[in-house]
Amino acid sequence: MATQMLKKLTSKLRITTTRHRTKTTSSQYVATRARDPTFEKHMDAHKNLLKVAAVQDLLLAAPTPTPTTHPPSLSVDFLDRLSQKLHLNRGAVAFLRHYPHIFHVFYNPAKSQSHFKLTESATKIAQQEAAAVHDSLPLVIDRLVRLLSMSLTKELPLRAIFKVWRELGLPDDFEDSVISRNPNLFGLCDAEEPNTHILKFVDKNSGSNLVAAVENWRVIECCREGCSVDRTEIRYSFKHGYPPGMRLGKNFKAKVKEWQGLAYVGPYEEMGEKRRTKNGVKALEKRAVGVVHEFLSLTVEKMVEVEKISHFRKWFGIDLNIRDLFLDHPGMFYLSTKGKRHTVFLREAYEKGRLIDPNPVYEARRKLLDLVVLGRRGVSLDFKSRNTGRNIDHGLQEQEND
Repeated sequence: MATQMLKKLTSKLRITTTRHRTKTTSSQYVATRARDPTFEKHMDAHKNLLKVAAVQDLLLAAPTPTPTTHPPSLSVDFLDRLSQKLHLNRGAVAFLRHYPHIFHVFYNPAKSQSHFKLTESATKIAQQEAAAVHDSLPLVIDRLVRLLSMSLTKELPLRAIFKVWRELGLPDDFEDSVISRNPNLFGLCDAEEPNTHILKFVDKNSGSNLVAAVENWRVIECCREGCSVDRTEIRYSFKHGYPPGMRLGKNFKAKVKEWQGLAYVGPYEEMGEKRRTKNGVKALEKRAVGVVHEFLSLTVEKMVEVEKISHFRKWFGIDLNIRDLFLDHPGMFYLSTKGKRHTVFLREAYEKGRLIDPNPVYEARRKLLDLVVLGRRGVSLDFKSRNTGRNIDHGLQEQEND
């Protein structure tokens, strides 16, 4: 995966039921949403983590004869040429110097130019994440099975899976390590569209007994001591929580209660014929909510870019605008626009900006996020000067001053 990314970069130097919506443009709808400061603060750091992770993937894909004694490195000049593609607004030098806990800049005498590599701390975190991904392969297989089972045809374009490989916690060689090694579950066939293949679920019967993640919450709610809610009311309900300060009027609460009790087809159930009656459209909308809720539940960090999940829309039988779907249900999802991208969070999975039920892959990524937040803090002046190669290349200083 990272190798393909390196090659690519080098070669190319509605109908709502819970929220009343007036006639506005999509951008206006996004702008008027209720903000949640906790998620916004998290995205302030996460948008920088995405840049760091992209550069890290390039490093890990770089060829090296002996990784243990000679860690992979790349030239600073090479990274600078990719600055625009990687959204390094101030250039490679300023970016690398801003994260001395993650990247180490040094002079490579063999190439007569400045290079950079991961620091020891960042290397350990990368190894921890790789080990966590490897150890979670049974979960990875289950996620792919569930993803394919939500498709109407039990098939998905491989390019769509590539879009969310990190979000699903897949190894970067998942075509070989997961798909090819499980021919009893997965198969690849040619697609009608160019530059991709279709991943299909071979053993379709094994997905018939899958249970959606929301069912676990429903069971817990029914069994909770002192629960006064009738079980029939919880049968089709989803957990809700709202941004602080969001006004919940009587009409809004009534619509939510009505929507909660609306029957719908689950994400792993056969969809059947689409009914265009008023109630039929409402049920289709709720099914779409159930599908994207399950999709987010399958991700490592319970979050994904809206653009990425949109690639699955037609395969899941969703006719609605995905972004508007998230905005229509602020009690279940939170949409952030930080970093010039739209990112959606599964609200119930988070508390105070962290996952309530973390996993090993998330924990490793969280450690890298902590280093991103740390920035230059905690680094001595002497280390800073050495780490940036003060006497290595006069051109580096000129670039930083620009």
